Amino acid sequence: MNSAACSDKNVAASVRQRLLNLAKQRGKRFDDLFQLYTLERWLKRIFSSTLLLVAFSAAANAVEAIAISKDGKGFVLADSGRPFVAWGFNYDRDYKMRLIEEYWDKEWDTVAADFREMKRLGANVVRVHIQFARFMDAPDKPNVAALDRLERLVTLAEEVGVYIDLTGLGCYRLEDQPKWYAQMNEQDRWAAQAAFWEAIAKRLAGRAGVMAFDLVNEPAMGSKPGVWVHEQALGGFHYVQFIAVDAAGRDGAEIWRQWTRTLTAAIRKQDKRRLITVGLLPLPNPAMLRGVGAEVDYMSVHLYPKAGKIDEQLKTLKLYAVGKPLIVEETFPLECSMTEMQEFLEKSKGTANGWISFYWGKPMADLKKSTGIGDHMLLGWLEQFQKKAPVIRGERSGASDTNR
Repeated sequence: MNSAACSDKNVAASVRQRLLNLAKQRGKRFDDLFQLYTLERWLKRIFSSTLLLVAFSAAANAVEAIAISKDGKGFVLADSGRPFVAWGFNYDRDYKMRLIEEYWDKEWDTVAADFREMKRLGANVVRVHIQFARFMDAPDKPNVAALDRLERLVTLAEEVGVYIDLTGLGCYRLEDQPKWYAQMNEQDRWAAQAAFWEAIAKRLAGRAGVMAFDLVNEPAMGSKPGVWVHEQALGGFHYVQFIAVDAAGRDGAEIWRQWTRTLTAAIRKQDKRRLITVGLLPLPNPAMLRGVGAEVDYMSVHLYPKAGKIDEQLKTLKLYAVGKPLIVEETFPLECSMTEMQEFLEKSKGTANGWISFYWGKPMADLKKSTGIGDHMLLGWLEQFQKKAPVIRGERSGASDTNR
């Protein structure tokens, strides 16, 4: 065999091995990647433009949708069937106390940089919070510009390699809430909320970069007619709102079930496969657990470990394990040591299928320079978050693209 033939054979073997490694890494079939590779080579010879090559490269890097495992106990990547463990951040505001809708128009580069940084820190999920008022101009009229921006955000997430946990219906700033919405009765309010979710589901139908829709952040049952948002604010934001303010003799579990079912049905009109959840407070009311648990695809609870009470909170966590996957959708070492936070994570592994903490956009370099106690605490946690990412996500240390 001459040297040219030997060289060609070595190149072919090298290409084949690289494609085999890539297929294994991304959970794709070797034949599919080989066909894409062959087509790319053919196009490269024929076309001087790179547009088609970019399109086919994007196809090779396509994000797999997240689904519930066949046994109903966890999450998997829908195409490959590989297990998926959520490990991510709430991107509810930035360190300047701004909601994403208040700066994503003029500071898109900031949003993009934050998403890349969250990915670098090891996140595979970003929980984004959006307000009802920014997406609905009227009870049945969605804001097209806001939907456009949201769709762009999903595209960014898919390009970066993270999934969005989209939490809607926020009324975080009371001044943003339109009077027509604040003054609605229960029936009309539920209808407007359903319209909100149907519009978003229609726009994002089939987008694999969205892990799930979280119907609302920390809902509760109220008792004051006409008061739909909890009066208590945290950092100027009102995180709790009510699904009903007058039980009128109805069974509590049925109210929760009907509200969840109303919004879920609106989503299902446009997207049959989207995972749905509700971000619940760590107040395990039996009626809430029965009503919500019967309708969602997986459970979500917000749980912040407390010093000296780790075992007690683990018991609380188990109450949300109702036979469906469970994510600790908000957690942070706010009231415990870093050691106790680590203990909570380790001991909750048998119950939870994911954990989502917080990232507020302040660069790590700035956190390191800061003398503030809060910044010092955040820096320490982000370093631990990054260190634990490969283990939590079930990867080898240093892996970057698996279990996206």
